[in-house]
Amino acid sequence: MNLEHYTKNVVLNGHEFDFKKETYVMGILNVTPDSFSDGGKYNMLEDAVNHAKQMLADGAMIIDVGGESTRPGYTEISVEDELSRVVPVIKALREETDAVISIDTYKAEVARGAIEAGAHIINDIWGARREPEIARVAAELNVPIILMHNRTNEEYYEDFWTDAKSDLEESITIAKEAGVPENHIWLDPGIGFAKSMEQNVVMMQKLDLLTDMGYPVLLATSKKRVIGAVLDLPVDERTEGTGATVCHGIQLGCHMVRVHDVKEISRMVRMMDVLVGKKRFKEA
Repeated sequence: MNLEHYTKNVVLNGHEFDFKKETYVMGILNVTPDSFSDGGKYNMLEDAVNHAKQMLADGAMIIDVGGESTRPGYTEISVEDELSRVVPVIKALREETDAVISIDTYKAEVARGAIEAGAHIINDIWGARREPEIARVAAELNVPIILMHNRTNEEYYEDFWTDAKSDLEESITIAKEAGVPENHIWLDPGIGFAKSMEQNVVMMQKLDLLTDMGYPVLLATSKKRVIGAVLDLPVDERTEGTGATVCHGIQLGCHMVRVHDVKEISRMVRMMDVLVGKKRFKEA
């Protein structure tokens, strides 16, 4: 496992992240009316907090709070509307749980408001390339930022992996130039974003090249269209396909997984951590 840039473990909300010893589960909490998998189910505060508590009980370490859907063809909302959705949930989670909270946003103002409300991680689907100011927010507030691979011109890859790596290196450069320390830079291959179905599969097959870049990697494949395309199944029947991608990702060195079905996937993660040698049998 290559973590050459990961100089020291990060402690967030009292939890130490040691990626050499454990794969961490991030539970998805969409407080939106239109997310592709669970839109509208958790956009009431009490329902959202209760669902987060269940995910924590089922094995999640991180709760990823998102206030704007990023499903294909999504409609952007204002900073004010996004903050009005996520801030009350973040504050309630800080009061009622010991969760590590990430804010799923590409907007610098939303990221700042969410971290100031109590979130601990910025999870940016545009890898700081849409709003580079978000990297300065991460640096100023001293929090990790997850840089996901994405682009607007998916039709113009000359060599897919070479170009995708170059995109991520640009994101890393933006973060470092903004003052984000090495151990606060985490990566995401961006499965389902700016890629054809075949390119999504290629990215999954090349995850070891991504983990070899030396930064912790979050794999976010939960219920994605590529799983539906392979298995010919609707969104609500993709848990097993998600599990296969998670196990494959851990085998190739991924350090975190972002999922909807926390209980089922957490069990797979614990088993895989023993099989790949992160944990001994008695520690699982």
